[in-house]
Amino acid sequence: MSDKTEKLDRIVAQAHRERAARESSYRERALQMYPWVCGRCAREFNRDNLRELTVHHRDHDHDNNPPDGSNWELLCLYCHDREHSRYLDSDYAAGGAETARGAAATYNPFANLAEILKNRK
Repeated sequence: MSDKTEKLDRIVAQAHRERAARESSYRERALQMYPWVCGRCAREFNRDNLRELTVHHRDHDHDNNPPDGSNWELLCLYCHDREHSRYLDSDYAAGGAETARGAAATYNPFANLAEILKNRK
């Protein structure tokens, strides 16, 4: 066998290994399992714009990747950002931001509104 043939064989073998590694990642598995459609807005994707389709972890734990894909859903970039914003907003509403930033503000500008309106008459 010539040096060129051996080099080509090594390159092809490396390409096959890299492809197998990519396909074993959760994104590749999700793209093989599910249709290329955003789970929120139903936008359809093809190979040209597939980079805009992301895998969202429903429980927000990127280490939770069950082989059946039950923790994943495919979302476009915009819906994925919106989903994470909703998660952060709900965390904030539940008091998650208080522990991160200190106590919430306690000032209520309308506390004496009834008295102020009564005095205006």
